[in-house]
Amino acid sequence: MRETGSSPLLLSVVVPCYNERETIRKIVEQVRAVPMNIELIVVDDGSTDGSREILADLEGGGVQVIHHPENRGKGAALSTGFAAAKGDVIVIQDADLEYDPAELPDLMMPIRNGLADVVYGSRFGGKPQRVHMFWHKMGNRLLTFLTNLLFNCTLTDMETCYKMFRREVVEGITIKSRRFDVEPELTAKILKAKKWRIYEMPISYYGRTYDEGKKITWRDGGVAIWTLIRYRFSD
Repeated sequence: MRETGSSPLLLSVVVPCYNERETIRKIVEQVRAVPMNIELIVVDDGSTDGSREILADLEGGGVQVIHHPENRGKGAALSTGFAAAKGDVIVIQDADLEYDPAELPDLMMPIRNGLADVVYGSRFGGKPQRVHMFWHKMGNRLLTFLTNLLFNCTLTDMETCYKMFRREVVEGITIKSRRFDVEPELTAKILKAKKWRIYEMPISYYGRTYDEGKKITWRDGGVAIWTLIRYRFSD
């Protein structure tokens, strides 16, 4: 897949949203400001904090909103968003402000140039990042090391939100995870297929604290380890 001047690639930006009233309006504005051919799909995953009402105000004008009647988890929200996406390329964008949509054009460059099928945005590539929690960083490095060990690869940031795919990649994946274990599930299935060209691009990172709304916990790390091992040795 290579972009041409007469046929720009359509990028589907899938945003899972659960109780993000403080940031959802801003992230929608930031995505819409990106100078690319974009369709924006927000999956409201049963929010109860007012996010749903904000999204009702934002819907339309290139913003599609899909509602889950109850909270089903990030994996379920992505599954819904991927199914609705019409783009040539699909990317995950969290509803918080930890990742900057202004970097999406750089992230898409290897796909646009016909070099990659999958691109991961690495938070450890040298770009600016907010100083964040030590044990979260160590947990991320452990999970990435285990991924590289199990699948014989050299990723630097398996848990990154910014995962971008040619649509053919996700069309062949049935997401079974319902929470944050969707990150290792997607990674394991892509690596196990052994047919996709994977690139990493450096990105900035503005991590939140728990007081600011961060949701992932150490328990999710344990589930992620099991998910990697499970999909390495089974279908």
